[in-house]
Amino acid sequence: MTVGKIQLVTLGCSKNRVDSEHLLKQIFESGISISAEGEDLSKANVNAVIINTCGFIKDAKKESIEAILSAVEAKNRGYIKKVFVFGCLSQRYLLELEDSIPEVDGFYGAFDSKSVLNALGKEWNPLLETHRYITTPNHYAYLKISEGCDRVCSYCSIPLIRGTHKSVPQEYLLEEASNLAQNGVKELILVAQDTTYYGLDLYKKRALAPLMEKLSLIKGIEWIRLLYSYPASFPEDVLDVMASNDKICKYLDIPLQHINDKVLANMRRSIDGAGTRALVEKFRKRVPGISLRTTMIVGHPGEDKRAFKDLLNFIEEAKFEKLGAFTYSEEEGTWGASNLRDTIRNREKQERYNMLMEVQSGISLNHNLSRVGSQERVIIDYEDDTVFVGRSTKESPEVDGEILIGKSEIPKGFSTKDIIGTFVEAKIESAGEYDLTARIV
Repeated sequence: MTVGKIQLVTLGCSKNRVDSEHLLKQIFESGISISAEGEDLSKANVNAVIINTCGFIKDAKKESIEAILSAVEAKNRGYIKKVFVFGCLSQRYLLELEDSIPEVDGFYGAFDSKSVLNALGKEWNPLLETHRYITTPNHYAYLKISEGCDRVCSYCSIPLIRGTHKSVPQEYLLEEASNLAQNGVKELILVAQDTTYYGLDLYKKRALAPLMEKLSLIKGIEWIRLLYSYPASFPEDVLDVMASNDKICKYLDIPLQHINDKVLANMRRSIDGAGTRALVEKFRKRVPGISLRTTMIVGHPGEDKRAFKDLLNFIEEAKFEKLGAFTYSEEEGTWGASNLRDTIRNREKQERYNMLMEVQSGISLNHNLSRVGSQERVIIDYEDDTVFVGRSTKESPEVDGEILIGKSEIPKGFSTKDIIGTFVEAKIESAGEYDLTARIV
């Protein structure tokens, strides 16, 4: 089958987005047109829809199923001719999906992009391996430095879906990052299932810090941001690079998940509460001004009321600049599903989640208020009604708050095209729980 125009829908995390962008580059260079994600299928003249699915947790799986059914409905109405599905959900539930949604023209796994391209009547071009079709704003891009995970966290299905850890060779990443920079990318956001494990399989040692140093030498790259790090055996040379290299954002995303020893043991996190506290203290000491983002799970088996109180106390002590949370959901096939009883009611989990986020709300507000009056370097991501929306080194796109700058603040003679994707010096004038407002200085 050969098609004239496709739309690719990406669900789930930024790692999926990287996979989509590699596939989209192959599609585009093969001569197939690309419709913007979200464009109305009844008007877009699209021949086929491709859905890159997520299968990590219950809500993500539900979203993926709904997206597939929506595409099937568009096919039934005659808006499109073909529907293809790949990614984590079909990697995990291939046979079940084929049986339950036969209207889909092809289901493929998370590592089967070449077969998706073949289904479109095209062949994979190995010369494009390090090239991407960017779907984020052109000035930032995610760089996936490894695949899979060797951790044994009790609640996590990632190793079941993505397999064991495999680092992407350094030379491949440097070439991909150079290609991104040549196309206008200024900020690289490093992602993986576990970024701190990078290099162990290929180089027999952790090689994240040297990789970050080499990436910072690429012409055009001005910010490098680190996401999805892991607390146990954290490579401390990363902190040295972060403290000394101006291109490395003093920002760290590190999902800690909990603080109570019993819960951490049930989670199989390979670190206890004392080790976690010591690590956070080390981050603050070694990288002054660091902005820490973490994630917590509430309602995990073993989290009694005292354990949850420990978690609240820790959050109040640590004062994370950014924090997200999830309620525990049992995932079939994981160690936790087989060995731990999920006895906490969903209502209780939700109540704990609400309490935790209320505590964090005050912490976030106080942190933002402390920035009022400061001058920060801001990159402008996009425009929205009467404001331009940007970020400093303290904010990662899509997950953190933003810095809002009124359009009246933009110097005369500057167009929207001039300002988006550029850096400005801005003074923070007011702050809310998540977003800040600023003016250009």
